[in-house]
Amino acid sequence: MTTWLVGVVLFLVHLLGALSSIMALMSSRTSQGAIAWIISLVTFPYVALPAYWIFGRPRFYGYVSARGERDTVLRRVLAHHRPNVAPYLSHDHPNELRALERLAQMPLTTGNRVELLADGKATFDSIFAGIDAAEEYILIQFFIVRHDGLGQRLKSHLEEAAMRGVRVYFLYDEIGSRALNEGYLQDLSNSGVIVSAFHSSRGFRHRFQLNFRNHRKIVVVDGYAGWLGGFNVGDEYLGHDSRHGGWRDTHLKLMGPSVLGLQEAFWEDWHWATGEVLGLDWQPRITCDECQDVLIIPSGPADQQETASLMVQQAIHGAKERFWVTSPYFVPDQGVQDALRLAAMRGVDVRIMMPERPDHLLVFLSAFAFLPDMVMAGVKIYRYQPGFLHQKVMLIDNVGATVGTVNLDNRSFRLNFEITAYIADPTFVSDVETMLENDFANCREVLLEELRQRPVWRKILSRATYLMAPIQ
Repeated sequence: MTTWLVGVVLFLVHLLGALSSIMALMSSRTSQGAIAWIISLVTFPYVALPAYWIFGRPRFYGYVSARGERDTVLRRVLAHHRPNVAPYLSHDHPNELRALERLAQMPLTTGNRVELLADGKATFDSIFAGIDAAEEYILIQFFIVRHDGLGQRLKSHLEEAAMRGVRVYFLYDEIGSRALNEGYLQDLSNSGVIVSAFHSSRGFRHRFQLNFRNHRKIVVVDGYAGWLGGFNVGDEYLGHDSRHGGWRDTHLKLMGPSVLGLQEAFWEDWHWATGEVLGLDWQPRITCDECQDVLIIPSGPADQQETASLMVQQAIHGAKERFWVTSPYFVPDQGVQDALRLAAMRGVDVRIMMPERPDHLLVFLSAFAFLPDMVMAGVKIYRYQPGFLHQKVMLIDNVGATVGTVNLDNRSFRLNFEITAYIADPTFVSDVETMLENDFANCREVLLEELRQRPVWRKILSRATYLMAPIQ
């Protein structure tokens, strides 16, 4: 009887492995990922099965199904309020932006004021001033929130806002903020702040979806002002960490119709996490004389298209003179790698800025598997020296620039919920150009000879870690 039961269990495990391998074949995000999963699931399902159901799911199916169920509610609200934005739609823009509008399922709007925030003090001074000025509601969402000096300052500002009658909605990613203690969250709740984790593994059916993250950083005040960019909440983001030293990051403050795009992204995430439909202000407010065109591009594993990857590829293909990009984690998919090499070959000034000091070692090592091919094609690689580089910025010719949360790696392209602002404005482009030129002055260029002279063991390690890129 025992032998028979063992045989049945082994048969079922191998059957599930075979069925899961078919799922991997039909839906894996990359070809190398599909091959790796199929071989593992068929030959050694005992370990591969649980790993696949945690790390191998190609889309956030729970969010997809919930989005379909709530479309009748949320889209009805949007259909009522979106005509408010119609007078501020920007029609005078290059054709390249039409693809980005379709990817984002949001319009390019005019009537915006954009402020570039290039360090932690300026960013959080601006955010705290916005929170203190709030009259109706605050929407706040971060991937990482720490219970340290900066985290305490944020908590104090939010508690004061809640105690004066402002509705405060605080959303955090439970994996990114796993070190955040219950006391911090309880203090917020006791003061009247409404707190929720994102719940990527919410419910019995989706409890294994642990590889998805909500990497967005969004603050919205009264539907009037909004912030997004690379900063999380922690003392290291102010440069107060001995391991990383100085912290180089970039954030944005937005005012105008584009803030409603940030608000919509938060609104949808909040509904997934809590089931609640927030009553918010959807009337655009214009405060600028010389206004700027802005497109908000949310992306994530519930999208029909691979929005983040396609957004980057479109920006590269549209570049005619220069394409500069900064990313702390640079392991792009093959499409982005090919687009970068082709752009350099056709004479575009392609520059990639990476950190000198690694934050996540495996991701850092993976990049060196393909950097020699990049450099040989004419792509220029720079490594930032003074501290840790964390900003996520793209500069495209003299026509546009982006600031957001998207890294150039598989996690941002396919596993994380992200948010990006594309600003089509010459003045803003000039400001970003100046900022990046200062950063390049603090970099060293990586030459082909350096890459070729690396020890053999490092080359082997880079290739091995690159094979893990689909799940990093």
